[in-house]
Amino acid sequence: MLSISVRQIEVFVTIAATGSVGRAAERLFVTQPAVSMALSELERQLNGQLFDRERGRLSLNQRGKELLPMAQEIIERIQQMMRQAGEQPLTLTGELRLGTSNTIGNYLVGDLLGPFIALHPKVSLQVSVENTDRIVSRLLEHSIDIACVEGPINHPQLELVPWRDDALVVCAGASHPLAQRDDLKAQHFKDAKWILRERGSAMRALTEQALNSLPPGEILLELGQVEAIKQAVISGLGIACLPAAATVDSVAVGRLKILPTPYLNLHRRLSLVLHKSRYRGALIDAFVDSVSAALD
Repeated sequence: MLSISVRQIEVFVTIAATGSVGRAAERLFVTQPAVSMALSELERQLNGQLFDRERGRLSLNQRGKELLPMAQEIIERIQQMMRQAGEQPLTLTGELRLGTSNTIGNYLVGDLLGPFIALHPKVSLQVSVENTDRIVSRLLEHSIDIACVEGPINHPQLELVPWRDDALVVCAGASHPLAQRDDLKAQHFKDAKWILRERGSAMRALTEQALNSLPPGEILLELGQVEAIKQAVISGLGIACLPAAATVDSVAVGRLKILPTPYLNLHRRLSLVLHKSRYRGALIDAFVDSVSAALD
């Protein structure tokens, strides 16, 4: 008969979140030997290791990834039981790990997090900002709890919850020849020099779709950050598709000009992404509710 304790499960979940015994011990306010002992006993009872050990860092192995959602659910259901029994405050507390793609994390994070923080100020939010491919990978590995990205995600283990519509705009520096034209048509983009995001970003994928509708040009640069692309465009190195939210200030002061391109489809949907096997406890439910309420 298994005699797995709640503490052992809590240790497993915390090590998965922090990546080390030392940081897990700090978070749980116990000693490192106590954390190591609890993990060893859990792995003994489960007849196998849950982590790969390399240079002092622990990363979930395949078995650990399969068991982590169940362990998270156990901890969250116990917390819910304690709240309902009055053993914990009804005010939501705890930590929520959120991953966002670059556009959202750099330009729309206030809109995304503001309503939730106003309702649940005691919840600690950890936000990672990376490209869409990396954020999706982290969600599949359960190293984040929920994601918000732009563009379509097609994966059988993931569920999308719509947040808001968005769009890219084609931009040029104020002195760029295309910015001087009043009759800009698709054929005027022939041989244009383009600056693109790195592969793996949703912004890159949508830009490439747009380029397929235009005459051939030249990819001059590939950069990993929207701000870097914007500065390259402002300096006159080339043109780019940029998130509309990223252009507002530069357009207002005349350093950047949006090129009218009604013949291109640059619209996209921003969405929350959840892992289907991840138990939607009180924190995740509250976050989804805050986003859904903004749609009403």
